[in-house]
Amino acid sequence: MLDRLDKMEDVYNELTEKISDPRIIEDQSVWREYTKKHASMQETIDAYHAYQAVLQQMKDNQQLLDEGGLDQEMEELIRTDLSELAEQEEEWSHRLRVLLLPRDPNDDKNVLLEIRGGTGGEEAALFAGDLMKMYSRYAENQNWHMDIMSSSITDIGGVKEVVLLIEGRGAYSRLKYESGVHRVQRVPETESSGRIHTSAATVAVLPEAEEVDVEINPTDVRVDIFCSSGPGGQSVNTTKSAIRLTHIPTGLVVSCQDEKSQLKNKDKAMKVLRSRLLEKATDEQQGQQASTRKSMVGSGDRSERIRTYNFPQGRVTDHRIGLTSYKLDYVLQGDLNEFIEALTNADQAEKLKADVS
Repeated sequence: MLDRLDKMEDVYNELTEKISDPRIIEDQSVWREYTKKHASMQETIDAYHAYQAVLQQMKDNQQLLDEGGLDQEMEELIRTDLSELAEQEEEWSHRLRVLLLPRDPNDDKNVLLEIRGGTGGEEAALFAGDLMKMYSRYAENQNWHMDIMSSSITDIGGVKEVVLLIEGRGAYSRLKYESGVHRVQRVPETESSGRIHTSAATVAVLPEAEEVDVEINPTDVRVDIFCSSGPGGQSVNTTKSAIRLTHIPTGLVVSCQDEKSQLKNKDKAMKVLRSRLLEKATDEQQGQQASTRKSMVGSGDRSERIRTYNFPQGRVTDHRIGLTSYKLDYVLQGDLNEFIEALTNADQAEKLKADVS
């Protein structure tokens, strides 16, 4: 580990010199590339320096003990200090091992978050609407920007399907564990007898694909234009602004009608199509590589039940890591950090275990 960190520090120092070089600053594309790489190494290098400082303090204290001649009080102080430093050394060592794990190349990307009502009819659509509000509030708490790419709303305000674009630093790294089936247990608003029903909604989290990530041949895409429709299928305007894109080689279909502009709808639909094609290519690559397996808490199969929201008990349970919280109201208000942090830590622990073995 120390050899890897020493080499990384050499590269970091070289980059520090380069991004201050006036000749390189003149070439903005190269300068931005170096600056981005430099920034990506900053946290690891800072942690390494802190780790080195702890090791040096431990060495200095041990040297004082070895030299002897200390009174009892001073010796006890140094031994206490050494004990505390040993704990810090262990913490920094663990932190560095985590930082040296291979990074998900999508972690810094924006997110396309798709929510669909599943089993449970209208109640499932209402729950999908609750999930949409939950993620919207979480994005707001993170100071991220959110835009509705496409949506299909039921007559009573439920969500058949919605696609959200969430833009913000590290959005994918925070939300990638949310993919899967979210189950709800509660008395539906439409239930007069007071019986508890179970229904579900599916969530898919896709990293936003740039044009450089996925190249789409225009001849491979069929474009259909139609009138936008609202709840129940009624036409909401007479202008043909809604867009449906069909990617002929894969059969993927994307529709967008939320904007009044045909061009804006097409741009949004292309963003969604590009991201779905990237996800498809990534899934196929992982399927072909036996050594590349999705971890227990990884981005996961969207058909897997991952979390249950139990309203009678005010309980939320994540089934992948066995975490239960009795703060249902707070979670639905976007307070997801307890779950996201726990899932991130579990994933890192699993990767560290695999790295050691």
